[in-house]
Amino acid sequence: MLKALESTVTTVVGAERFVRDLLAQAGVEVGGSRPFDLVVHDPSFYRRVLAGGELAFGESYMDGQWDCEALDVLVDRILRARLERRVPGLKTFLYAAAARLVNLQSPRRAFEVGRRHYDIGNDLYEAMLDRRMVYTCALWEDATTLDEAQERKLDLVCRKVGLRPGMRVLELGCGWGSFARFAAERYGVAVTGYTVSRAQVELGRERCAGLPVELRLEDYRRARGRFDAVVSIGIMEHVGSKNHRAYMRVVDRCLAEGGTAFVHTIGGNTSKGFISPWFHEYIFPNAVLPSLAQLSRAMEGLFVPEDVQNLGPHYDPTLMAWYRNFVEAWPSLRERYGERFFRMWSFYLLACAGGFRARHTQLFQVIMTRPGTAQPSWLARSYGTGGDGSPVTS
Repeated sequence: MLKALESTVTTVVGAERFVRDLLAQAGVEVGGSRPFDLVVHDPSFYRRVLAGGELAFGESYMDGQWDCEALDVLVDRILRARLERRVPGLKTFLYAAAARLVNLQSPRRAFEVGRRHYDIGNDLYEAMLDRRMVYTCALWEDATTLDEAQERKLDLVCRKVGLRPGMRVLELGCGWGSFARFAAERYGVAVTGYTVSRAQVELGRERCAGLPVELRLEDYRRARGRFDAVVSIGIMEHVGSKNHRAYMRVVDRCLAEGGTAFVHTIGGNTSKGFISPWFHEYIFPNAVLPSLAQLSRAMEGLFVPEDVQNLGPHYDPTLMAWYRNFVEAWPSLRERYGERFFRMWSFYLLACAGGFRARHTQLFQVIMTRPGTAQPSWLARSYGTGGDGSPVTS
C-alpha cells in the first residue's frame, strides 16, 4: 500500500513538474503574478492535461480547475511556443483518424453544427454581435466601433464582387441575413441565402422583411439557379477537405457566365482534415479550417484566383469586442445558460483571439472567376472607391 501511494505521489509530482516546465518555455508561470500566469485550483489538472492534451486543457478550464486573468494572452504565448505539439492527447489522434476515414461534413451530418452551435439562442448572439449580427471577422481600418467595422467588411465584400443594382447574388452560409440585407439595401441586389440553422432562418427572415432576400434552411449542396455572383462568408470552415471540390462544383453550377465568386474563411497555416478536439466537442462540431493549398487544389480547372487577401489580424479585435459584449450581457443570460457555459464560451472567444494574435490562424478572402473570364476591371489591390463611389481601377 505504501509503495502504491509513493508511486501515485511521484506520478502527481512528475506531472506537475512536466507541465510547469512546459509552460515556462512560453514564459508562463503557475502561481505567478502576471495576468497571463495560471492559478491552479485542483492539482489533478496536471495529470489530466498530460493525458488529454488540448481537449483536457479546455475542459479543465470549464470545470474550474484553473484560472487565468488574461486567457487570450496565455493562449497567444502557448501557440507561439508551439506547446500544443508537445501534448496532443489521445483524442487528437483518434479524431484525426476518424477525419481520414469518414466524411465528417457529409449531407447527413451538415445540420449538426446548426443545432449545436447556431441554434443555441438568438438572444446570446444578439447580445454578443453588432447590430447587424455579423458573426465573422470585421474590418477595423478607419473604424472605432464593432458596428462600423462590420459594415466596412460587408461593404468590402460587395465591392470585391462588383455588385451593381439588379444583380442576383447567391450566398452560401447566410447566417442571420446580415450580408444579404446590407447588399440589398446598399447595392440594390437580390440575394438568395442558404443556412443549416433554423434559428438563423427564422430571425433572418424577420430582419430582411420587405427586401428582395430569400433565406432557405438547406445545405449548400442543394443550391440551384444562376447568379451574377456567389458569395460565402464563414461557411468553408464547415465544408471539410473531402468536400472542397464539391463546394467549388456547386459554385460553378450556379455562377452565370462572366460572374464572380468570393470566399471569406478562417484558414490554417497547414493542411489538415480536422479541428482541435475541444472545438469539435464544444463549439463547432465537424469543422475544419482550410489552408490556401487545399482551396487552391479544389479550384483547379474550375476557377482562377484573382486575388487573395489575409485579414487575420482584424479577427483578434473582433473576438475581443464579442467577448466584452458577452461579459456585459451575461447578467441577463446567466439564468438560461449557466456558469459552465460562461467558462466554455469565454474560453472559446479568448482562445480564438490568442490564436489570431499568434498568427496561428488566418482569415482569407479569395476572389475567383472562371478561366476565360476577363479580369474584373474594378479589381484593384486597394479595393478603394473613387469620389463618385465607383470602384478604383488603377
